[in-house]
Amino acid sequence: MGMYCDQCQESVKGTGCIARGVCGKNEATAKLQDTLVYVLEGIARCAEASGKTIDANTGRMIGEALFITVTNTNFDDEAISEKIREMLALRDRFKAGLSDVPEHDCVNWSGTTTEEFVRKAETSGIEALSEHEDLRSLKSLILYGLKGLAAYTDHADVLGYTDDTIHQFYVTALAALTKDLDADTLLGLTMETGNIAVKAMALLDKANTETYGNPEITSVNIGVGNRPGILISGHDLKDIDELLKQTEGTGVDVYTHCEMLPAHYYPAFKKYSHFIGNYGSSWWAQDKEFESFNGPILMTTNCIVPVRESYRGRMFTTGNAGYEGLKHIPDPGNGGAKDFSEIIELAGTCKPPVEIETGEIVGGFAHNQVFALADKVVEAVNSGAIRRFVVMAGCDGRQNTRKYYTDVAGNLPQDTVILTAGCAKYRYNKLQLGDIGGIPRVLDAGQCNDSYSLAVIAMKLKEVFGLEDINDLPISYDIAWYEQKAVTVLLALLALGVKGIRLGPTLPEFLTPNIAAALVEKFDIKPIDTVEGDIAAMMAGS
Repeated sequence: MGMYCDQCQESVKGTGCIARGVCGKNEATAKLQDTLVYVLEGIARCAEASGKTIDANTGRMIGEALFITVTNTNFDDEAISEKIREMLALRDRFKAGLSDVPEHDCVNWSGTTTEEFVRKAETSGIEALSEHEDLRSLKSLILYGLKGLAAYTDHADVLGYTDDTIHQFYVTALAALTKDLDADTLLGLTMETGNIAVKAMALLDKANTETYGNPEITSVNIGVGNRPGILISGHDLKDIDELLKQTEGTGVDVYTHCEMLPAHYYPAFKKYSHFIGNYGSSWWAQDKEFESFNGPILMTTNCIVPVRESYRGRMFTTGNAGYEGLKHIPDPGNGGAKDFSEIIELAGTCKPPVEIETGEIVGGFAHNQVFALADKVVEAVNSGAIRRFVVMAGCDGRQNTRKYYTDVAGNLPQDTVILTAGCAKYRYNKLQLGDIGGIPRVLDAGQCNDSYSLAVIAMKLKEVFGLEDINDLPISYDIAWYEQKAVTVLLALLALGVKGIRLGPTLPEFLTPNIAAALVEKFDIKPIDTVEGDIAAMMAGS
């Protein structure tokens, strides 16, 4: 059967996974995810032909389906197959009444079993986007940006914040992937994906802050208590909200892992005395850290790695996350809370977590908090105490080459401040880098979607210093990517006019030499180089 997947930074030998994904997915799972995307394209064709504007519920359904194809999100073949069936039913609702049915194979699919979907997936992978490699490259960039866009939008949708223009863009972009379009048209759609990404991240920022308050400067404990605990990972703040409410008074503590760390920065969660701290580090270290935690683990979104037998029986998924053999906590719908009682009961029978480190890390520097420090920041820049800001947001990964980011952070001059968001921060957020006049040298804005805060901060600084171009600010961008949400952030930054971004550890392999060259020419995107050379160039403003 074969598979081909090039959507993450760690795919095999930098050329794509063809037998088994580095992420852990097998051929069947990869093909089912391709099939799901293919069905979504068919829905888009039918929706476009119907002339109907999709409603919020339909948009959310499409977004959820895209989200479960993001790297490390869902490894449950039956769950993906069920989503395919759900999407085929949605397609039929759009197809009803059409006198001229669009050409797309999936409009005639009638298979219902997982095995049938896998067989039908033979021609629905990334290779089907175009025979021309440069056009396929641009379509891949759009598709992967669209997947990340759907992830961010889904988090806002969960909190009741929707934007019909984002949902409608799903239809526009997915339908475009099936058409014979030229490079200029596709490049324009790529930039529109970035524009819509900015809109989505602004919507999610509004959803999070209006629901849970603006993040505040917070010292987060990285040690442990002496009671049983539940470890929650992923990105969904509504899940941790419900978990904290349900565990209050039970004698069970709650800890965050990886991208859930920024939950500690929100005022709404500070009132819980059993919200102890953050356990461990980045997503790729979870196999060891989940083992030593001892208690149940709840995965709310992507970032699952192959599960070890030693903790399989105490690991749960919810939302769009899934893994074959793990218990999934469903959403009851109609605004009801998920039932985490089984996880809480299990936690009460477990030993407290094993302490793997002690101390604190400081975060909570989203745009509202940085604006509160604006006078100090401006004074530090004007006095020369802060010579440069370096944005080091994005993703972490397991490759040794990512030590580059630790070394850059550790060797930047003392008059520089690092702005970060996403799990890339775990490469340097525990280094003792000091402060500049009370301003910490690492300002953590939050999760990967909070990269929006970094853009807002940059736009505000441009206004404060009376500059016409955001690229005239003393800010350099040294971004790490891993999966599709980082692609979305990159497109958003490009849409905002940011140029000169360094991207690593490698450039995306789905970019052909011609497309990579076009992006370099238009946006001055650079691959990372040596630590010493990149630091010297950034400090010189290049």
